[in-house]
Amino acid sequence: MFEFHLKNIALLLGVIGVVCVIMDWYPYTMFIPLPYCMIWVYCGWLKTEPQLKWVNVLFCVLYSYGIIKYYTT
Repeated sequence: MFEFHLKNIALLLGVIGVVCVIMDWYPYTMFIPLPYCMIWVYCGWLKTEPQLKWVNVLFCVLYSYGIIKYYTT
């Protein structure tokens, strides 16, 4: 039940993230996808696909860098 809700939240964040990119709503293009990636890293269904987990860890690092750079400049 818990994973079901997380998957739905991840789906919603993914769709909103794509809309942000299409509409060029900077800086939301960084803020919305970060929790999406964190959910994918956290959830247990990635245990069968470890390479996908590491891709999302990489994206989390890149989004975090972008957000830090946004606030410091």
